[in-house]
Amino acid sequence: MKKLFLGNGAVARGLYEAGCRVVSSYPGTPSTEITEIAAEYDGIYCEWAPNEKVAMEVAVGAAIAGARSFCAMKHVGLNVAADPLFTASYTGINAGMVIGVADDPGMHSSQNEQDSRHYARAAKLPMLEPSDSAECLEFTKAAFHLSETFDTPVIIRLTTRIAHSRSLAEESERVEKDVLKYEKNPQKYVMMPAMAKVRHAVVEDRLCKLADWGENTAVSDGINRAEYNSEKIGIITSGICYQYAKEALGTNASYLKLGCVYPLPTELIRGFAARCEKVYVIEELDDFIETHCKKNGIEVVGKQVFTKLGEYSQSMISSVILGDVKKTLSVKTSVPPRPPVLCAGCPHRGLFYALKKQKAFVSGDIGCYTLGALQPLSMMDTCICMGASVSALHGKNKADKANEKKSVAVIGDSTFIHSGITGLINIAYNKSNSVVIILDNSITGMTGHQQNPTTGLTITGEPTAAVSLEKLASAVGIKRIRVIDPYDLSETENAVREELEADEPSVIISRRPCALLKSVKHAPPLKVDADKCRACGMCMRIGCPAISLDKSSKAVIDFTQCVGCNVCKQLCKFGAITD
Repeated sequence: MKKLFLGNGAVARGLYEAGCRVVSSYPGTPSTEITEIAAEYDGIYCEWAPNEKVAMEVAVGAAIAGARSFCAMKHVGLNVAADPLFTASYTGINAGMVIGVADDPGMHSSQNEQDSRHYARAAKLPMLEPSDSAECLEFTKAAFHLSETFDTPVIIRLTTRIAHSRSLAEESERVEKDVLKYEKNPQKYVMMPAMAKVRHAVVEDRLCKLADWGENTAVSDGINRAEYNSEKIGIITSGICYQYAKEALGTNASYLKLGCVYPLPTELIRGFAARCEKVYVIEELDDFIETHCKKNGIEVVGKQVFTKLGEYSQSMISSVILGDVKKTLSVKTSVPPRPPVLCAGCPHRGLFYALKKQKAFVSGDIGCYTLGALQPLSMMDTCICMGASVSALHGKNKADKANEKKSVAVIGDSTFIHSGITGLINIAYNKSNSVVIILDNSITGMTGHQQNPTTGLTITGEPTAAVSLEKLASAVGIKRIRVIDPYDLSETENAVREELEADEPSVIISRRPCALLKSVKHAPPLKVDADKCRACGMCMRIGCPAISLDKSSKAVIDFTQCVGCNVCKQLCKFGAITD
């Protein structure tokens, strides 16, 4: 039966139908829904891991033990998991193992725009790239077969448009896969130098066999396929770009759609190019396919006419190749910009306001709270990667001792568990006079409210052990630890000021649940007494989207957004904001 599937949902369905037994992931947009949806299927054990490295190691362990396994992450998460990725290529697997990675061209929710295809080449692992939900489902099942046939992990690459678009896919029944017998084999699974040298030769031989598979079996299976129409223009492409090209050019071009983007076929491409007068390579981000073509003497047009930046579109492709722009529906109206903003009642707002009063340097991290960098709070100086706030603060303070009492790190509870703990250990061990503020909002907020090891609940809502941030900080050697409520501005300001003055490392835990959690009961919305309002603008300094100004510059509170947090009330010196 055909159903409308989200791309990520189709991958999850493919896991179920393929008999996958173990799924471990860390949430990261645009890959998050794969694991969330997989957790709804009986027969698949699913979990949120503390980070992507752990998730991949769990999947490797399950596969070696004989169970089909999977882990999902976004592109920057693959950086975190690179260590086990490269070694798992050497060890191979027992039962099938598939890795889902979702790239983010256009950086809709990411700090960079890297192309994960390079990881497949560097780790010498096969990578499949679907172009719609039907292929997401089928390629997932094919990946497990490929994994077991060639004794290798297999990567499936999605992009944001594939992961978060819906199209039809056909459901089938689950095919149960027995757990395979594990046989002790240190020469295969223990990567000491002597064993690894032997396994490297195995990897290179496997890559040759995979290349042959891409030229032959992948073609007969429809994973790599040529579609001939007009042979004046030939298009070599993959993933979402195939859909863009088909819509833009229709039967004005022939297409070589590559479902396996590593290893890339050579003779298949050569034969296709020979039948077309002019051949274009259309691929988002880097010149991955184009470089392969040119390396093998195949003349193609690629990045000299197509950008390496952002997402492509049908109109852009049509404009470049045909010289015209496809007409699209448009509305002649002026839409006001809507930059992202901390939600009304966000617990991070009070903390950032306190930091601003102290004129602190803020070493930032990845999460909802990164929005504290924007006006009017403007309280984030750096944001590099998960966990970097803590380590970078230590580095800054060691380099700039004169200003160490003016600097803090901010990091969310989930991000701290992900990769902030080791940075805090470094601060304690190396006697860094640094203030680390853990923004504990009781959930992984940025990616859509997933549980994490501090919440006491698993991915399926089962009660479990909860990490105590206070005890953890104490255990690594931090003596000054205090918990504050960021809704209480006086308490928050005092804590920040006192810890900045302290002559030793300290941790502040800013604890208040995310305002969007369904379990949170809000106070009634606040009101503004227009007669008392002096239009001073103090309440606007916290950037709450529930507060605006009327034509006379007096404050107005939107009762549909206000959650009664009282932060603005504490700022008003004239008593104009009331319950």
